[in-house]
Order: sequence, then C-alpha cells, then structure tokens
Amino acid sequence: MRPPGLRYRGSMRIAYHVMSSPLGLLFLASGAKGLQHLEFMDRKSIKRMIAAHADHHPGATWEPSLLDLKDAVDQLEGYFCGALTTFDLTLAPAGTDFQHAVWKSLLRIPYGETRSYAQIAKAIKQPKAARAVGLANNQNPISVVVPCHRVIGANKSLAGYAGGVQRKKWLLAHEAKFAQHGETDADLFTAASSRSGNKRDSTPGR
Repeated sequence: MRPPGLRYRGSMRIAYHVMSSPLGLLFLASGAKGLQHLEFMDRKSIKRMIAAHADHHPGATWEPSLLDLKDAVDQLEGYFCGALTTFDLTLAPAGTDFQHAVWKSLLRIPYGETRSYAQIAKAIKQPKAARAVGLANNQNPISVVVPCHRVIGANKSLAGYAGGVQRKKWLLAHEAKFAQHGETDADLFTAASSRSGNKRDSTPGR
C-alpha cells in the first residue's frame, strides 16, 4: 500500500519516491523544474522527510510517484552497480547564488577523483571562501548526483559529509573501483540532454 500524499495549501506539485540503495533508503523529490532533493533517510519516516522541507516549499502538494522519478531511480541503480559514471538529469536545487556556484563546481569533479575545499573555492574565483565552500558542500540537497562526497580536506580527511563518514568512504571506494580513464564532466544544471545528444539551456532553481 503506497503512503498517501502529504498536502499543503496551494497548487505546486512535488513528486517523491523512496528507493533502496547499498547505503540505505534514499528519499527523492522532484518538482516541475527538475530534481530538488536526494537524501539519506536514516530511519526517518516519509512524513518527517516531507515536513523537514515544508519551509522550502510553502503551499506544495506532495504526491508519491515512481513514474515521475523513474529516470533518476534507474540512473542511481546504474551508478550503484558501477554501470553508470555520469548522470543525465535536470536538477533544480533551491539555494543562494554562492551555493549554486559551489554545487556546479562539484559537478565538474571527474568521477573517481577528489578535490579539496580550497580547490573548489579557487574554482569559483573566491579563494578565501574555503570555509563557506565547506558549509555549502554540507548543505547540498542532492546527494550522490551532485557529488559533494568528492570534496575532502587538504589533509585528505573525510570529515564534513552530511551523510556520514562511512558513506563517504563507501562512495569514494566505489568510484575508485569503477573509474575509467578520462574525465566524466557534465553540467547537470542545464536541461538534461536528449539521448541523441541535443541540449537545451536552462537555469537551475529559477
């Protein structure tokens, strides 16, 4: 029996789904503009997951829907079995301009590689903002797809991952195992390309 949709006043619709993974249950949520949330549930109920985002989506109607999220689910399953190294999804995370800059930079870290917080700060042309980069990294609302797990401390420490150090270790080891030569750079904040390779311009979260 599928859980009922949790409704708020208003007409904005957000589809959600829960999928299993080697790292535990994942909560996915998508609006009209793309994927907005991908989070580890950590024994939280669906109701609690949705309630935690009520302030970010005032007036939203939340509805369970695998159909709306099937592409994301299929790609995540491919990722976790090592068959997929680059996601092709339209993303719509809510955040500040600074956070968007950080998250876009994370997407440019090749599969199987890591970067330091200082390197990300330099990449977004704010070299003194390493600490702020760490905060934005921790607040990434789309785990795994936006690879905040690929950012480590200058001393190679793995602290600071919202999903927990053990998950970060697993993700990095998994990618190291299946990494291929060459970059797997993809800017997922543009509209997802068609399978024929055509792309459409899009601005995330707007």
